[in-house]
Amino acid sequence: MAETSKRTLVLGGARSGKSRYAETLAGAVEGARIYIATAQAGDAEMAARIAAHQERRGHGWTTQEAALDLPATLGNAARPDTVILVDCLTLWLSNLLLAEQDCDGAVSSLVDVLESCSGRVIVVSNEVGLGIVPDNELARRFRDIAGTTNQRVAEACDEVILVTAGLPQVLKPAR
Repeated sequence: MAETSKRTLVLGGARSGKSRYAETLAGAVEGARIYIATAQAGDAEMAARIAAHQERRGHGWTTQEAALDLPATLGNAARPDTVILVDCLTLWLSNLLLAEQDCDGAVSSLVDVLESCSGRVIVVSNEVGLGIVPDNELARRFRDIAGTTNQRVAEACDEVILVTAGLPQVLKPAR
């Protein structure tokens, strides 16, 4: 079934409504629901954000954590009768950068897995290219990696949706 194999990238800025929109997409699909979380609760504020996301999703989700090995986690979870929500690529990239991992290799692995996944996959990522040029090397490197990653994942997805102020705009319609 084309519908159950669809891969969607949901982009947006911070607090744009992208995660809520992605959860709505996932909720509209029959089957088991898996939430692959890339965030790490490094402080109380982040722990509170994670808890708010969990509460908003409610019951009916299985959560798997993938701070670093997102490709393997996604590949192991993908099934024809499953909808997977990955939230989010930019946190995953931050984790990779801070752990001094090979971001390019990890993104290549993710794209390979994403293209071969069975079932419905929805990936959330921040659009980071609309702001000012960061003032330090690490932030510029992150922005560049995130922008390139979003392009590569968008190419691998069947549809791409940009969410701004809670409003979705289809950039790449599913065919």
